[in-house]
Amino acid sequence: MQITSIDPQPWSYAQGALVTGADRILFISGQVPEAPDGTVPDDFDGQCRLAWRNVLTVLGEAGMTERNLAKVTIFLSDRRYREANGRIRREILGEHRPALTIIITGIYDEAWLLEIEAVAAA
Repeated sequence: MQITSIDPQPWSYAQGALVTGADRILFISGQVPEAPDGTVPDDFDGQCRLAWRNVLTVLGEAGMTERNLAKVTIFLSDRRYREANGRIRREILGEHRPALTIIITGIYDEAWLLEIEAVAAA
């Protein structure tokens, strides 16, 4: 399986992601910044890292890593979190460049500052 970034941007995303030779596709529901015990960090950085940890956990359960991500959609509760979101996303994804959409919107629980959903292939 190979994911080819189409027109990769320097901000850790691509205009498109071409998946070839995949046997499995994983659709990851929106992962929120809530720990298994129900706690939610107070700050955006903590919430963003926890939401990404939850994404990585689902990937791991499917035998995948962040390198398998083809498409990521991030829902932010406020555009003021753009910079921190980008910084943390780059830390998590490294050189990997999936297709990306960021949407500023209301989030289901007012305590959550973001939600991340994704599509992965292997």
